[in-house]
Amino acid sequence: MKIIDLRSDTITLPTEEMRQAMYEAEVGDDVFGEDPTVNRLEELAAQMTGKEAALFTPSGTMSNLIAILTHTRLGDEILMGSEAHMFWYEVGGAAALGGVVMRTLPNDQDGRIDSGAVEATIRPKNIHAPQTTLLCLENTHNRCGGAVLTPDYTSAIAGLAHRHGLSVHLDGARIFNAAVALDVPVSELANATDTVCFCVSKGLSAPVGSLLCGPREFVEKARKWRKMVGGGMRQAGVIAAAGMVALQKMVSRLAEDHATARRLAYGLSQIPGIIINPEKVQTNIVMFESPSGTLASELTQRIDTHGVGLLPRGGQRIRAVTHRMVGAADIDEALNRIEFVVKVLG
Repeated sequence: MKIIDLRSDTITLPTEEMRQAMYEAEVGDDVFGEDPTVNRLEELAAQMTGKEAALFTPSGTMSNLIAILTHTRLGDEILMGSEAHMFWYEVGGAAALGGVVMRTLPNDQDGRIDSGAVEATIRPKNIHAPQTTLLCLENTHNRCGGAVLTPDYTSAIAGLAHRHGLSVHLDGARIFNAAVALDVPVSELANATDTVCFCVSKGLSAPVGSLLCGPREFVEKARKWRKMVGGGMRQAGVIAAAGMVALQKMVSRLAEDHATARRLAYGLSQIPGIIINPEKVQTNIVMFESPSGTLASELTQRIDTHGVGLLPRGGQRIRAVTHRMVGAADIDEALNRIEFVVKVLG
């Protein structure tokens, strides 16, 4: 039985072209700034995001952490959505290592934070309170079903933050999915933010790595933080080479993942008991709910025994993510297996 793994797009394997590029990569010591392949990847990332410079890191979690460490000082307050990946899945690193207060504001179903709520939450300078210095956004939004933030929304909310003296960081782990969904350049999605990071290890299929992009002076400070938290790499061109292929060859094909996600969503909507609005699926993340009375953890465990990997999100919520390793036929087979399990439980 073929395993159809829809837990995450992080399970994508490098393409043959990536493997060949890794084998042939020209390398040097990146901590000394002497790895030519890493340097080329950073230049390309900066160019594509419309920023002055970029920093190659091992993971999106590290990129977000370094961004916060660079933007803030000990005791500052940062604002983010209540469903932010940084708040839920990054081990509280901003608080534990950055010494900042993470204050959350409600995300709507489309991953947005209300501008009025942001403005009302920014603290005036006061000896009794931490200073609010950073607003963090997320595009696409993981826990909001891969929802996309538009350039207009990002520009408006970032403009508000800037008027109050805040910097803006964009967790763009899957920002290329957003760009493909909206048919706009990534630079347009990141233009209004001070910094942005993205992963090459998700839908873009590289084996490892993230890029943190922003002003040149910011990136130089971030480079020192990267060294401090253990992210300084040596002959990292071996993995940066795969990132180059990811950015040059793998972006446009993300539309295929969006199509299979919609196929999955509409198929799930036909299974009695499954709760989903397929019209909400914008990119490659599909959020749905298990039938009433069945916990997501129970259903996903049962489905897993039939060779389909899904991720429970608490309560009845379940996440599925499409990617290069699954095609339309795999989606149809996954739907058959899911429907069988749901009927048995029912």
